[in-house]
Amino acid sequence: MSEKAPPAETGKSAGGQLLVDLGPVALFMLSYNLSHRFDEANAIFWATGVFMAATLAAFAYASLVQKRTPPMLIVTAVVVLVFGGLTMALQNALFIKLKPTIINAMYAAAIFGGLLFKQNVWKMLFRSAFPGLPDRVWTILAVRWGLFFVFLAVLNEVIWRNFSEEFWANFKFFGVFPITIAFALANVPILLKHQEKPAEPDAPDAAPPG
Repeated sequence: MSEKAPPAETGKSAGGQLLVDLGPVALFMLSYNLSHRFDEANAIFWATGVFMAATLAAFAYASLVQKRTPPMLIVTAVVVLVFGGLTMALQNALFIKLKPTIINAMYAAAIFGGLLFKQNVWKMLFRSAFPGLPDRVWTILAVRWGLFFVFLAVLNEVIWRNFSEEFWANFKFFGVFPITIAFALANVPILLKHQEKPAEPDAPDAAPPG
């Protein structure tokens, strides 16, 4: 019989993952709003510095504590450091504003490029979490998420080009995160429908006649 992780461990793991996924973005938003009150002209640069440090901390936590370095986290960390570094070095907020566009476009390109060469990147990343899903369902999920990343890239371009910097900085947390959660939940039915079900125990033998 396989041993299940105790509820405390499961909650701790989920909390740690939430910290890795949302911590840097939350700190970016908080540091931007705080510094905006005292140094409006340089708020984006203060927030970018905090964002870079928080991303490095999240990467270190995932690698050293969780003992895992997901490819998507590696890509995110590299892009954040490169575009954050350009923002700080050139004192040009354009680069950090382009970061979400670049990351989401890279994710979409990886998914659709993989499908073009008959390699399902989405399945390779998440098959251990959802065993038993047929290839047809993995393809559907890959296409859905690929299109969703395209949508996020376009959405970021619309937001930073047409709204204030303050709106964009807060939308990264209060807009993109709820949209992503809603989209993930919308895909739950297909996962539940095709998820591999545990084998039922054999029926007990009939009792011998007395």
